[in-house]
Amino acid sequence: MAAENKIKLQYFRSQICTPVKHKLVVKGLGFTRLNQIVEREDTPSIRGMVNKIPHLVRIVN
Repeated sequence: MAAENKIKLQYFRSQICTPVKHKLVVKGLGFTRLNQIVEREDTPSIRGMVNKIPHLVRIVN
């Protein structure tokens, strides 16, 4: 049941030359380095953050 409420995200593209707001979203998701995979709660707020930076972050199964 706990696995259903989680989402795995991968930070796959650098945030260099992106707007400051995008950099803050990457930091807010908890990423510290490229190709890092983090597991977050699957909530509307996290989904919204991912939707703001789809060119930097991908959802991993």
